[in-house]
Amino acid sequence: MPTFLDRGDGIKLAYELAPGRQPTLVFLPGFGSDMTGDKASMLAKFASMHAHACLRLDYAGHGASGGTFADGTIGSWTQDALVLIDRLTTGPLLLVGSSMGGWIALLVALARPERVVALVGIAAAPDFTEDLIWAKLPAGARSRMLADGFLRVPSAYGDDQVLSRTLIEEGRTHLLLRAAVPLTCPLRLLHGQMDIDVPWQTSLRLAESWQGQDVQLTFIKDGGHRLSRPQDMAALRRLVSPLLLQDGL
Repeated sequence: MPTFLDRGDGIKLAYELAPGRQPTLVFLPGFGSDMTGDKASMLAKFASMHAHACLRLDYAGHGASGGTFADGTIGSWTQDALVLIDRLTTGPLLLVGSSMGGWIALLVALARPERVVALVGIAAAPDFTEDLIWAKLPAGARSRMLADGFLRVPSAYGDDQVLSRTLIEEGRTHLLLRAAVPLTCPLRLLHGQMDIDVPWQTSLRLAESWQGQDVQLTFIKDGGHRLSRPQDMAALRRLVSPLLLQDGL
């Protein structure tokens, strides 16, 4: 069962923290996802097997946390992650971000570079609000969003999603792939080449923008966006293991 922490404005953020050795593995879920997903659960068990601390969390409007999904932005969800990280953990961090969580992980690392020992992106989606939502909206849909303040769109993963004008406009203040990403910690990227939600080229762009030299990309030729099959999970464990256990650095 999750534990809750008031972020300071009455909204309670859900999290699960398992104590253990450092670095602490922090899992950052994707857009509309939560900390109970297959990848998050697998990594929590993996960290526990090796006696490492693990923090899983739900941003406001996600999972068990309070708040409304449509009110959230990239900036506010990053702050949710930082509130939980700062209040609940100390010492070095291994950040693992899935899809939008990859973007959040990058922003967390930029905010706390002295603590992040490595970063893993799973179908990482930096800049997706601009490149994968706004850029692909037809003119009529853009006009409706600007006029109404939101747009309801179908989702392949469940109920329709409500996309706010604020999400798009605020997201522009956090775009990263238009310039060099000023981070130098080890970076590991896992991406399926059959991903129809976040093109695998996004990971390539991120690798090219990374200022550090310790960068590895792993492409799964028949992998989709979720990367939750047993073989995908095994590939993820192979990436995380040397970073968490500190025998590959």
